Amino acid sequence: MNWNRLIGGVLLACGLLAGTAQGAVQSKAVVYEDQGEALTGYLYWDDALEGKRPGILVVHEWWGLNDYAKKRARMLAELGYVAFAADMYGTGRVTDKPEQAREWMQEVTTDPEWWRARAFAGLAQLKAAPGVDTAKLAAVGYCFGGGTVIQMTYGGSDELKGVVSFHGSLPAAPEEANGKIKIPLLILHGQADKMVSPDVVDHFEQRLGEAGASWELDSYGGVRHSFTNPDADKRGIANLKYDALADKRSWARMQAFFAEIF
Repeated sequence: MNWNRLIGGVLLACGLLAGTAQGAVQSKAVVYEDQGEALTGYLYWDDALEGKRPGILVVHEWWGLNDYAKKRARMLAELGYVAFAADMYGTGRVTDKPEQAREWMQEVTTDPEWWRARAFAGLAQLKAAPGVDTAKLAAVGYCFGGGTVIQMTYGGSDELKGVVSFHGSLPAAPEEANGKIKIPLLILHGQADKMVSPDVVDHFEQRLGEAGASWELDSYGGVRHSFTNPDADKRGIANLKYDALADKRSWARMQAFFAEIF
């Protein structure tokens, strides 16, 4: 037997397999519509996997559906989920200007029912994607997106198995949500986030308790807003600060949460 040829063949096969695994995550743009407005989201999946698997909705920061939200959706696909990065503002609405981001965010958040409807329009795209187990759905969001996935629980829907908010805006549960929050919430929060004061956090927790929700809030000491985004420091805003340890811990906590709910 030619051992050199055999070993060489094995190494070549391993190299091909490694290349396939590394390039297995696929993506495509999905154009959809909500209330007459064109939206463009992005679907991510690992085509090396077979069968149905849980689907995760990803909701962007207040900057719009930029590369960061898409990166997180890709990372979720690498974990074996089908992920859909939803568009909450409209096709092409992405900015690096805080004033513009605030304006677009306020357009969405002024009417909570409209806010929820826009998010569920994205969830509908995820549910329609091939390979998604529609009985196993969750949503994650960042900044404005964190507030969005929290808001999705307040309408009483049970389409999701749970939601995860990373440095979210923490909108308090309205009175009409009492007794209607059917799914668990995981809140991952920076304790030193000046955009979300301790009073806001206290009120948020109090209302979840009064509403009878199942929730957990993990507060990372000394950590500021946008702590999961490595580009946060480039925005020129003092309250935005990446924290590698909090990023790592919060991502691990999310994975453990998914293991529980799925």
